[in-house]
Amino acid sequence: MSVFKVPFPNNEPVRAYAPGSPDRTELQKALAKLKGNPLEIPLVIGGREVTTDKKIEISAPHDHDLKLGYYYQGGKAEVKMAVEAAVEAQKTWALTPWEHRAAIFLKAAELLAGPYRHTMNAATMLAHSKTIYQAEIDAVCELVDFFRFNAYYMQQIYEVQPESAPGIWDRLDHRPLEGFVFAVTPFNFVSINGNLPTAPAMLGNVVVWKPASTATYTSHLLMKIFREAGLPGGVINMIFARGSAIGDTVLRNEHLAGIHFTGSTPTFQNMWKTVGDNIANYRCYPRIVGETGGKDFIFAHNSADVQGLATAIVRGSFEFQGQKCSASSRCYIPRSIWPQVKELVLKQVGELRMGDPEDFTNFVNAVIDEAAFDSITSYIDYAKECRADEILIGGGYDKSRGYFIEPTVVLTSDPHDKLMEEEIFGPVVAVFVYEDEAYAKTLHECDTTSPYALTGAIIGNDRKAVELAERMLRHAAGNFYINDKPTGAVVGQQPFGGGRASGTNDKAGGIQNMLRWTSPRAIKETFVMPRDYKYPFMG
Repeated sequence: MSVFKVPFPNNEPVRAYAPGSPDRTELQKALAKLKGNPLEIPLVIGGREVTTDKKIEISAPHDHDLKLGYYYQGGKAEVKMAVEAAVEAQKTWALTPWEHRAAIFLKAAELLAGPYRHTMNAATMLAHSKTIYQAEIDAVCELVDFFRFNAYYMQQIYEVQPESAPGIWDRLDHRPLEGFVFAVTPFNFVSINGNLPTAPAMLGNVVVWKPASTATYTSHLLMKIFREAGLPGGVINMIFARGSAIGDTVLRNEHLAGIHFTGSTPTFQNMWKTVGDNIANYRCYPRIVGETGGKDFIFAHNSADVQGLATAIVRGSFEFQGQKCSASSRCYIPRSIWPQVKELVLKQVGELRMGDPEDFTNFVNAVIDEAAFDSITSYIDYAKECRADEILIGGGYDKSRGYFIEPTVVLTSDPHDKLMEEEIFGPVVAVFVYEDEAYAKTLHECDTTSPYALTGAIIGNDRKAVELAERMLRHAAGNFYINDKPTGAVVGQQPFGGGRASGTNDKAGGIQNMLRWTSPRAIKETFVMPRDYKYPFMG
């Protein structure tokens, strides 16, 4: 026997895909191949591909006529099969040596970084309407990092052992949870899609995984990678089903041991309520881990680098069409620098090109689907009618060919306008201009305006002002950025998650999240047992 160590993780380098590069050539080949070969996407339960009598077509968000394939939607019967398969698989998976579990996901990292890299990037561009840069940092690099760093964190967890008194050996058995974990993943990050089911699985748990219906295309490829890496059947069961088919079968099941969730705040709260209402029915108290909504801010001091501030607003608000939990959607700018900031922001936004992600000159692509389009544009329509709001640039939208919304900057005179308080999840950012002398007062307003607390940024070169913002906004953001945009957390560098209505802040990309999927057992072994009940004080 040996004490094994996984390779020390390093962040996967982001490739440039410059014109004429081999990477760009291979990516374009992958795009053409996927477009020419629509996929048939089954559920995967107990290691078997399962089809149903309900097929749902998948189209590219930026081109309704581009049919990528279809997926099979399951019902209560398939969900029940997935739960049963997971519970059965736990009998062997929980006993699989940790180094073999680690090896599976380290192999998945190599497959994704190597032979699947261009296919996964192409799939993300087509099905999620991401630029190649956004696809590369998400669907490949961040997910590769999750696999490698989580394996390393798993080793660190197992190495945490207690001290022992003379004649005694104390040790900790880091067990998986007793039951299955329900992983619910969103459309906007393929890396989240891959991490939420695999982080618990790596630690010996079994998983029922429900991707968003708008993420079935890339989820299918992820499952293909997991299976090729050697993941046994039943460890991760991928189901596509409506919420009504899941409630009783999953959330009220006695074997539910945990929930790993990324999505909307109301959905997460409803799931938590269901668990609470059924708390006496479970074999153990389920671990509930969730990352939900955000109303992320950029707060500027009058000492800010205005060029850097403008770029942070444009990148932070409009990359991937603002469809990031971390995207900046409200800004607080001091009046003294607002004219310069406004000029620079409008200039940069005016230069942004919008269209198909296969045109590499485009910065902005389509939003994910019609429901998102309708929700986002309702805020633009509101801004057009609201007396307190002025659309400085953008405000146009069109869904005739794809779900396209122009990057939109709204100036508001009301710090409590709905555009400053509510999550929009699209390419709309609201700006409030405050009086320079009201810096501390406006910091307090920023802290108390929104129920969310996911990400935020302070931009300024006055150190005292930065320190004051860091202190006053301590609970306003789980990921806080100084002189940077509030997006782009890197695994192993900025573990990600927020508090308040933004989630449980269990930090994906850090050891904190992995610890949630273990149930430690303390073991004490005494080498020579006492043979008399009497203690010395009794003499």
